[in-house]
Amino acid sequence: MTLVDVRTPDPKRFIPGATGDWEVIVGMEVHAQVLSNSKLFSGASTEFGKPQNSNVSMVDAAMPGMLPVINEECVKQAVRTGLGLKAQINKRSLFDRKNYFYPDLPQGYQISQFKDPIVGEGKIVISLGPDRQGQFEDIEIGIERLHLEQDAGKSMHDQHATMSYVDLNRSGVALMEIVSKPDMRSSDEAKAYMTKLRSIVRYLGTCDGNMDEGSMRADVNVSVRRPGEEFGTRCEIKNVNSIRFIGQAIEYEARRQIGILEDGGKIDQETRLFDPNKGETRSMRSKEDAHDYRYFPDPDLLPLEFDDAFIKALEADLPELPDDKKERFVRELGLSIYDASVLVSEKAIADYFEAVAAGRDGKTAANWVINDLLGALNRTGKDIEQTPVSPAQLGAIIDLIKAGTISGKIAKDLFEIVLTEGGDPAEIVEARGMKQVTDTGAIEKAVDEIIAANPDQVEKVKAKPTMAAWFVGQVMKATSGKANPQAVQALVKAKLGIEE
Repeated sequence: MTLVDVRTPDPKRFIPGATGDWEVIVGMEVHAQVLSNSKLFSGASTEFGKPQNSNVSMVDAAMPGMLPVINEECVKQAVRTGLGLKAQINKRSLFDRKNYFYPDLPQGYQISQFKDPIVGEGKIVISLGPDRQGQFEDIEIGIERLHLEQDAGKSMHDQHATMSYVDLNRSGVALMEIVSKPDMRSSDEAKAYMTKLRSIVRYLGTCDGNMDEGSMRADVNVSVRRPGEEFGTRCEIKNVNSIRFIGQAIEYEARRQIGILEDGGKIDQETRLFDPNKGETRSMRSKEDAHDYRYFPDPDLLPLEFDDAFIKALEADLPELPDDKKERFVRELGLSIYDASVLVSEKAIADYFEAVAAGRDGKTAANWVINDLLGALNRTGKDIEQTPVSPAQLGAIIDLIKAGTISGKIAKDLFEIVLTEGGDPAEIVEARGMKQVTDTGAIEKAVDEIIAANPDQVEKVKAKPTMAAWFVGQVMKATSGKANPQAVQALVKAKLGIEE
């Protein structure tokens, strides 16, 4: 990969050192497990959580005479992902053997793609913000390539006092290695990039993005330089499996490299690991170059070739992606960029919101989904798939407010009941006597009683009309929040002689 600097140095991203400012350069190689029922070159299952070595075929175990056969669905998933990344799809690509020894790699080599990947250059647009003025900054991050390769197995060193075990369930599972260009200039940009990439593959249905299960992980390349100078020597931080850890690893590694350079030392190109318990990286091995792996075309696999019709058929079936959905929410529903960004961050959240917003005011639906539903789920440690409040239930609460059956305050209480107990919102309102009081006679009686009981406050209102809000609050309290707020406000002003 030829390194090209496409970013103008930005002082707000500089890292101050003892001898001046520094700039961090970040690129990522993300390994995303392809969503498919079987592996890249065998029919073995890819189901997660099965007993050790139960998802292993003769091909995965590298038994003599076993030959790989390409899984067409994995090819389709890679092309779909490339299309989602606005990338060049290469109609001819080659599989190569990447030679290295490790106990969990039975073949002694990994089948990957080197010079001729299935997907070429593309891009991802990340959005940072909002800043103090509520503005967002869009940054384009280049994609160098996406290639298909098989995963290795897993070495387990904690099962026995003197021996290590090997689990080959992952051996041969299809991976998409998505390689970015070195276009990121901060840990925040790197976290935003990983978040956006995970969102895209989840929308596409090409990877589940479950980093805690290892189905998406990142090798993070970090270097530092004086602003505007040539790229520095990079270190690769392997297999980071959390967006938060990506940010922490970059922050630590940048500081480590700056410290070495400011002390007159030099950075050695190496592979490092991030220890989340200590919040630091540590050396693993010197970094291999391509020639160390002795790549050559796999003699058991013909070149992978397909035509324009194959690509167009996959393109026609693509879903609406996050950026397009966000733009539509802003344009058609009048949402703010911030609200739209929150709602499209996960496909499941966007689907939930659209179900609630169907036939209703988009801004109202967005407020309830973001502030009330997502806020409640965050407090209880649940995600949108685990929500106890269905879109139909939340929509019914919004409908009750619009119909004047309940006030906004009552709606908040009703939401908490549905959240904790479930049930039909309309039936709960009826059964528990939660309907809003709209009888002006009853409201007027409550207003008169509050005014009569508080002559001192009446005098204060004469001097400061905004004090009328105190009476409104007292009436709402006296009616247990059931009085129509607009009716209360109008009556209070009329009784106190406050002009509109």
